[in-house]
Amino acid sequence: MRAKKSAIFTPKGTPASLASFVTLHPHFSLNPSCMDPNETPEPRSNNRVLLWVALVLVLLGINGVLFYLNQQKGRQNEVLTTEVKAKDSKLQEQIKQYEALKADFERQSQELQALGLSNDSLEARIAAINADLLKLRSFKAGSFSIAQQNLFKQRAQNLEGQLRKKDTDIAELKKDNETLYTETTTLKEKQNKLTDTISTLARSNQELAEKVTVASRLQAENIKIAIITSKNKEKDDDKDEFKAKKVEKVKVSFSLARNDVSPKETKAIYLRILEPDGAALYNLSTGGGTFTVDGQEAFYTQKQDVVYDNSKQQLQFTYAKGADYKKGMHTVELYESGTLMGKTTFTLK
Repeated sequence: MRAKKSAIFTPKGTPASLASFVTLHPHFSLNPSCMDPNETPEPRSNNRVLLWVALVLVLLGINGVLFYLNQQKGRQNEVLTTEVKAKDSKLQEQIKQYEALKADFERQSQELQALGLSNDSLEARIAAINADLLKLRSFKAGSFSIAQQNLFKQRAQNLEGQLRKKDTDIAELKKDNETLYTETTTLKEKQNKLTDTISTLARSNQELAEKVTVASRLQAENIKIAIITSKNKEKDDDKDEFKAKKVEKVKVSFSLARNDVSPKETKAIYLRILEPDGAALYNLSTGGGTFTVDGQEAFYTQKQDVVYDNSKQQLQFTYAKGADYKKGMHTVELYESGTLMGKTTFTLK
């Protein structure tokens, strides 16, 4: 008795090839209830069961191999991803190192400029670092090979060594510069002190010279006024009052006071007789002229050159106007060069 036709049942997880096998062999059923217990199994049916079992084993083996290969490929992808990330991390680390080196070399360049120095080799290093940064940034993810890593790492180590050496050199330069600055400041301070001392001495000398000048000024003592009449008679008066119509000449007598500071030399002594209106009697024919008083030009009545010997020398001037004298108070002034030595007045009535 043949097995009754029934719906083909494919259990969950059964390979599609097994379902196809059952479909192609409708007389084969996995349900034992479909078999007649009184039917004697045929040898051909046993072969089919064995064939199906073998096929299932083969398919399971293939699926196992495929599953293993997929796992291996996944692990390989994970390893590759890890390697790419590691290379990219090394690349970014190297870029940061070169950027730091660039910043340090630029700092050194600025420090040298602050010291008034320039360094072409330092500028060349900065340019080389910029070129290396361009190369590093041009690498694609995962393309930074071990050889390239070692190359850039070695170059970075060399640059760091140069950087440290240059920092040491700059530190020495700064130290020398500070020492030089200190020495220069000390010298300037000494120079300023010396200048101040010289200025003080100059002021002192000037003050002393002014004091000497003041102290060396000659003074006229015992100034006396007398008149000489037309009859050549000399008259004096305790009140220094005279009749104008009788005056032919005016005689001025005085002595030079002692002065131990004033040098013994020729002195120019000037007489000025000022009329009541303030005008100085002046006549070239009688020895008059001009000299400087307080920075201004003034007329003098007469002049004498006297060799001063600090002996209280007696001097006198005799002046003839050659015309009638004005009535009123006249002023007599005596000068040594342009410095006033003394003065007095007399009145003509």
